[in-house]
Amino acid sequence: MSPAIRVGIVGAGNVAARHADVLSGFPDVTIAGIADTDPRRAAALASKHGSPAYGDHADLLSAGGLDAVYVCVPPFAHGDPERDILACDLPIFVEKPLSLDLATAESIADEIDRRGLPSAVGHHWRYLDILDRARDLLADRPVRLALGHWLDKVPPVAWWLDPGRSGGQTVEQAVHVLDLARLLVGEVTMVHAVPAGNAVDGEVDRATAAVMSFAAGATGLLATCCLLDRKHRAGLEVHAEGIALELSETELVVDGEQRLRDGGEAKVAVDRAFVDAVQGKEADVRVPYREALKTHRLALALARSARERKPVMLDA
Repeated sequence: MSPAIRVGIVGAGNVAARHADVLSGFPDVTIAGIADTDPRRAAALASKHGSPAYGDHADLLSAGGLDAVYVCVPPFAHGDPERDILACDLPIFVEKPLSLDLATAESIADEIDRRGLPSAVGHHWRYLDILDRARDLLADRPVRLALGHWLDKVPPVAWWLDPGRSGGQTVEQAVHVLDLARLLVGEVTMVHAVPAGNAVDGEVDRATAAVMSFAAGATGLLATCCLLDRKHRAGLEVHAEGIALELSETELVVDGEQRLRDGGEAKVAVDRAFVDAVQGKEADVRVPYREALKTHRLALALARSARERKPVMLDA
């Protein structure tokens, strides 16, 4: 067995806690410290995993002895943690969304490339075993219509309704669906998003409908809303010659009849792949930072289109 690697975690919210639970189950990983600007939250998660708590990512890094760091912070908090981690020459795992703006994410991608460090982003849907089945079914049938949806509630965090802190629903939530669309259909060349009127000025759009044009010739739609009291539907439908697939985080439906359940290991697989990469093993990292940047660019283009009320073109 490879020697245990020491992993630090920046952030102590629900997503950070999920990663900590997975990582603590690997015999070759030690959680070496957890940092959060809320000291009580950092202390609670660190205590659960027998690691020290820090109030700032800089303190975590100064303590030393790390082999890799996870960044699990809200959208508005990205930037400084990644830059400081990379300055320490440490491999990095970043939870989506990558940032609120494109320039921040692009500079981080450039620095990762310059240093040649392992990286990964938490697009765990890429590890669904039903996704492999979907790709097999579409192997010789180009997709011509894609229908994405994220119909949900407002998450219970204070910053989410502020577009200047969350980036909005497309950037913060539906980015998972956009990542699947890129994988199964291809790159997008044009988006035109139309938001519904909001009851409260200055909050995130509560509903948006968007048209997307794909470089390979497909057309697509994306519908999002955060009007409900629970998650109603989140996933991607794709239609090709003679076949219709509906893919969610838990299930693949083929032609509206055959239902295939996912094995439920995607959230473990995404962490295992990154740990393998840090250890220098052959690793199945499906979304390094540079790849995630392409999806992030698409999400930001949709957000911009909704904000400016006009189409936005993208390079394929």
